[in-house]
Amino acid sequence: MTDLIRLGLIGDNIAKSQSPRLHRLAGAQNGRRVTYDQLVPAEIGKDFDALFADIAASGYRGINVTYPYKERAAAKVMVHDPLVRAIGAVNTVVFEAGGPQGFNTDYSGFIAAYRRVRGDAAPGPVLMIGAGGVGKAVAFGLVALGLAEIGICDRDLAKAAALADALAAARPGLVTVTGTDAAALAPGAAGIINCTPVGMVGYDGTPLPRAALAGAEWVFDAVYTPVETAFLQDAAAAGLQVISGYELFFGQGVDAWAVFTGLPLDEARMRRELADGKDVS
Repeated sequence: MTDLIRLGLIGDNIAKSQSPRLHRLAGAQNGRRVTYDQLVPAEIGKDFDALFADIAASGYRGINVTYPYKERAAAKVMVHDPLVRAIGAVNTVVFEAGGPQGFNTDYSGFIAAYRRVRGDAAPGPVLMIGAGGVGKAVAFGLVALGLAEIGICDRDLAKAAALADALAAARPGLVTVTGTDAAALAPGAAGIINCTPVGMVGYDGTPLPRAALAGAEWVFDAVYTPVETAFLQDAAAAGLQVISGYELFFGQGVDAWAVFTGLPLDEARMRRELADGKDVS
């Protein structure tokens, strides 16, 4: 490995991502220089496939992949972990001599975020809004946390049904229901999860009316820019336990750094430096 570690992020609407800073700071902890490029296909003037091919041939050690390209990335890499193959979405790619390797640190990052806030508490019945790339990873994370019942809402009902089938195969006996109306699926849910971009900078709004949170115990929002989304503000005002998308961001970033480099990381120091706005010049 050379002194320079070249990384990047492919996604749409990523100008406010903190991933570049996290990885530069991780490099600084190890005395290494990290470049981390923000790669938006529309801004570069190439579609995802062409951009991915260029990156693979350009000396990058690895890339992260975010909305809406995680499922497309999974089709372009070798995935050795059967769990990641079942998820069908990749958010971390490492370029090796034998070809690109795919990983999913959203899965492990969500589990870490959940346990940091809720400890060993079971999730209870869950409503998950959004069955795309991050939704798939979060749903399989819920299975690992003891999920027994889930409602999956997506505008594309076939996508929701496919995810329900994949989860049921991974956890026989899992109760699943699907639909396109989140408010209609909310009654009885202990946990409510947003895995859509709604609430993100550039996608104003909330995925669920505040009144539909009644009876829930906890919420999670995969969005972390801004950290305090309208959805989380509504949940906090209603007295629900809140798991911020920032925790997923942090967990997946720490795990991605390990995949990219295998180098150590002082997580407490990283949290402090991110909170203080520190960066590497």
